[in-house]
Order: sequence, then C-alpha cells, then structure tokens
Amino acid sequence: MDIEQARTFLAVVETGTFFDAAKKVHVTQSTVSMRIRTLEQQLGQVLFDRSKSGAALTNAGHHFLKHAQLLVRTWAQAKLDVGLPVPIRAALEIGAAPSLWDGYLMGALPELMETLPDVAIRASAASSEALSQEIEEGDLDLAIMYQPRRASGLSALQLFQDEFVLVSSGPIGLPNKLGDAYVLIDWGPEFKAEHLLNFPELDAPRLQLGIGTLGLQYLKSIPSAGYFPKRVVEAELRSGQLSLIKEAPRFAFAAYAVFAQDDESELPGQVARMFRSIARSFG
Repeated sequence: MDIEQARTFLAVVETGTFFDAAKKVHVTQSTVSMRIRTLEQQLGQVLFDRSKSGAALTNAGHHFLKHAQLLVRTWAQAKLDVGLPVPIRAALEIGAAPSLWDGYLMGALPELMETLPDVAIRASAASSEALSQEIEEGDLDLAIMYQPRRASGLSALQLFQDEFVLVSSGPIGLPNKLGDAYVLIDWGPEFKAEHLLNFPELDAPRLQLGIGTLGLQYLKSIPSAGYFPKRVVEAELRSGQLSLIKEAPRFAFAAYAVFAQDDESELPGQVARMFRSIARSFG
C-alpha cells in the first residue's frame, strides 16, 4: 500500500463520494476507483459500500480509518525528520488563519521557540478550508483556526474568543453610511458570512484588502473605517489613533487549536495547550 492510496481513502471518507474525492486529490474518478480497489485487494476487505448516493464505510473501513490517518501523518513527519539538523529532536508543522497571526501568533512564536529550543517549527497562513484539509490529511500537526469542522480522529482545543469590532480613524458612522471611507478586510469565510448577513449592501465595497496589517496601515494614513479583531487594535484605541464605532454590530468567533487525537500527549497537544496559556496571558 502507498501513501496516495491512504490519502485517497481519507478523501472518500471526507467527501462521501468517489467523484468529490477525485476533485479533492486532483485525479480522475477512475483513478480513485482503481486506488480504492487496489487497497481493498491488498487488505482483503471491502472498505466502502457503494451506492447511487455515495460511498459509506463498512465495518472494515471504520477499523482501517485510524490506521490511514496515522500512516499519512507518519509519512509527513518522516519527510520533515530526514532533513532535521542533529540538535533538533522533532519538527512541527503549524498552519493558521491569517487573522490569527496579527496580535496573537506573531507574539506567541517567540515564546514557543524559547520554550522548545530543540524543535524545528514551520508555520504558514492559509484559509479555513485549506487548514481543514491539511490537518485531516496529516499534512499539518496543528491548525489554529475558527469554527473547525468535525472530523474523525481530531481534537479541537478552544484557545480564546475573538471579537471583531468596527473602528475608524475619522468622524465616520456605520458602514452603510461610509461610502468610500469603508474598507472591507478579508478576515476569512467566517467573518465574510457574518458581514454579509449584517451588511448585505456592502458585499462589494470599492476598497477591499486581503491582509489585515495593510488595512491597519491604511486607516492610520487616511480617514477611513474597517473591522478588526479587537486584540489587534487595542493599542490604537487606547492611544486615540482609532475610535470604536459602538453602535456597529460585533462579530465573535472562538479560535481553536486542532490536532490529531493520538497526539493529545505528544508535541502537537503540548503546543496547543501552550498556545492556550499564551492566549490567557495576552488577555
């Protein structure tokens, strides 16, 4: 059995159909069918009950699930470990939503590096959808994100509650009265859904920015307004550089550290609890 067979198996489990699994792993449906058929022949067991409505795990498939997840994670870890310098005992792949870097992870990483001097850390930013896929497929050891979807074999540890507030750098009112003074910052799909629900007329304002730090720089240079996590703009609110538009709705999302259940007592679980401790100290 090879790793791609295990990845394909997990894709079918997640999507529920061979067709959708093919799109997820970027191959044809016939390739998915061939991989699953080969895997079933190697194991001597039928892993899926096929029907017009999709593919459901058999009892044998349920038993194989945790092994497939472990195989994919082990392979990802092995690729990292073979390239580690001698003083480094382990490697940790961390992915996080872009909005969780500003004001949180950038402050947490130095403490993490100091606490774990013998661990190599690779950290990146990605969308919630990409993070979910990577943590489920074992490409990440730890994902920091909002509203993680439920998946077999994963644990989600709540870190803190994030609150998005509307702030301005001038005498400006609610978004629907702002006109060109309003900047829509892409804080991810969770924020965009809440924003659209509350301000349907502002689904496509004139200025949209994909990076929060750019939005903050823009507000500081030009009288304008936008939504930010409160933790990101607390210093500017205290100094008077920005003001809070109190009558505007606020959006709250819980931030989670997601990792494999098997890693509860291992490095990913330990780091997740460390991140929670750091979040409390920031609060």
